[in-house]
Amino acid sequence: MNPYLDFVKSIQAGIDEARSLSVSGKTEPLASDSTVLLFSPHPDDECITGLLPLRLMRETGRRVVNIPVTFGSNVERQSGRAAELQDACEFLGFGIHQDRDNYASLDADGVARTLREFQPEIIFMPHKADWNSRHISTHLLVMEALASLDREFSCVVVETEYWGAMSDPNLLVEGDAESVADLVGAISLHAGEVARNPYHLLLPAWMQDNVRRGGELVGGQGGVAPDFSFATLYRVSMWQGGEHRPELETGAVLPIGEDFDALF
Repeated sequence: MNPYLDFVKSIQAGIDEARSLSVSGKTEPLASDSTVLLFSPHPDDECITGLLPLRLMRETGRRVVNIPVTFGSNVERQSGRAAELQDACEFLGFGIHQDRDNYASLDADGVARTLREFQPEIIFMPHKADWNSRHISTHLLVMEALASLDREFSCVVVETEYWGAMSDPNLLVEGDAESVADLVGAISLHAGEVARNPYHLLLPAWMQDNVRRGGELVGGQGGVAPDFSFATLYRVSMWQGGEHRPELETGAVLPIGEDFDALF
């Protein structure tokens, strides 16, 4: 008998059992002089790629604010998605900033106003080849807004992946069971979306595969994989003097408990 059969069955059984679970609750956003902005193409992206923002908030006391670039293309679902986004962000402790009175997509001027208003230390956005058209356009939108700002403006730029994997990430961030469970729970609050596709239940598996990929993409081909169960991949750079500049000379791995000061 294959000794791994019970292992695989336990994964399958866990997913089946989790289909009936639900979460609730609120976490107050932190007040801080250091702000992290998440430019999210859709409601739920703030959770899917939110491991590093969550760790930054919990471990360094930074304020995290989500900027919904769109509320999805289905007009009939936009008000519902906005309510679900509110629930998910409140669960995690992320703030939300909406620079318009309706559900129209955010434009470059709106992004630029948001950047000037918050003066963030760190911003998150999808990388430029993240497959989904809205993810790609969000990347281009934020880059256009950055280029329109005064040269004195600077911030760390963190690119994320989900639909299309990056070929050259430079940061692998470990997640522990608690933080991953909180992200799964937050995604589940996007109830209308997970009702048609329970992708929140597959987030841990995606993060496990990130460990496999990231061990070599970040650590170097043929290197020893880090002893992580879960992780998310990012690419860190710097916007400074009106230019997009590399930030990390070599790939970095950020285990649980690691000091953030060297990176941010």
